[in-house]
Amino acid sequence: MFALMHSTRLESLHLSIDPATGLKAVIAIHNSRLGPALGGCRYLAYPDDESAVADAARLAQGMSYKAALAGLPVGGGTAVIIRPVHVESRAALFEAFGRCIEKLDGRFITAIDSGTSVADMDCIAQHTRFVTSTTAAGDPAPHAAMGVFTGIRAAAMARLGSDNLEGLRVAVQGLGNVGYALAEQLHAAGAELLVSDIDHGKVQLAMEQLGAHPIANDALLSTPCDILAPCGVGAVFNRLSVGQLRCAAVAGAASAQLTNLDIADQLEGRGILYAPDYVINSGGLIYVALKHSGAELPGITAHLSNIGTRLTEIFAHAQAEKRSPARVADELAERLLYP
Repeated sequence: MFALMHSTRLESLHLSIDPATGLKAVIAIHNSRLGPALGGCRYLAYPDDESAVADAARLAQGMSYKAALAGLPVGGGTAVIIRPVHVESRAALFEAFGRCIEKLDGRFITAIDSGTSVADMDCIAQHTRFVTSTTAAGDPAPHAAMGVFTGIRAAAMARLGSDNLEGLRVAVQGLGNVGYALAEQLHAAGAELLVSDIDHGKVQLAMEQLGAHPIANDALLSTPCDILAPCGVGAVFNRLSVGQLRCAAVAGAASAQLTNLDIADQLEGRGILYAPDYVINSGGLIYVALKHSGAELPGITAHLSNIGTRLTEIFAHAQAEKRSPARVADELAERLLYP
C-alpha cells in the first residue's frame, strides 16, 4: 500500500468502515498544495479491497492534475465506497460516509461520481458541509458535457483544421448522464452520431431523439469516424485497442482512459490526436468547485470556455515538440503542483 502511495505521490490514504451500515470506504488525498482536496465519490463493486484502493489512488492523482490545469483553488482527491452485495439502507450508508468526511475537517470535499447520485450527496450533507453536487448545488453532468463539447471543438480545429462540427462523424462510447448530454450538444451542432452503450434503452433513445446510428459495444472502437469520444468507464485504451482505432482524434469524458502513458505515445505514432482526459473532462470539477465556493452560473460558464483554450495550448506545445499531448499536459500540471 505504501508503494502505491509513493508511486502516485499520495499525501494520505484514509480507510473507514461502519459495520452497522456495511460501509467500507477509501478516501485518497493526492495533493493539497493549491487548496483542499476535492473529488468524486464512487459507489461500485470491486473484485477485492486492493482494487478499490488502487482505483482511488489513480483517480485522486488525476484530480490533482485536472484541478491544477483548470486553474482551480483546490487539490485532488477521490472517495471510493465499495458497494456491498446487500444494503439494508443506502441512505444510512451514505450518512455514515458523511460522518467519515466530517472527521477530516475540510481536508476533503466530495461530489457525485460513478454509481452515486444527487440523493446520495444529500445524505452525506446531513453530517458534513464538505460536499457538493447536492440537490441545492445541482448536477454537474450538463456542465461536464459542455466542457467536453468545447474540447472536441478544439481537437477538431487542431486535427482537422476547423471547429465546425457539422457533418463530422463522432462516435460516443457510453450514454450516461454526461455522454448523453454531450450527444445532444453534438447533434445540435450538426454532427453525425455513432453511439454505443450496454443499456439498449439509452441507445434507442439516442436513435429516436438524436438520429444516432447504433454500433455494437465491441465494434465502436474499430468503426471509422472523425472523433472518438469515450464517455464510459476508464482504461479504454491499451496496445490492442489502440491498434483497432480508425479515427482522427480521441476526445471524450471518460476518466483515466489510458492504461499507461506509453499508450499516448502509441496514439501519437499512429497520427491520432489525443485530448488528455483530465483536461477535457474538467467541466464537472470546475462546476462543483466554483459552485461550492459560491460562484454564480455566468462565471462558471465563462470558466468552462477555458477548457478549449488550455487544450489548444497543449496541442500547440505537443506539435512543436513532436510529443504526445498527454506528456505535455502532465508536465504542465506537475510544474504547478511541484514547483
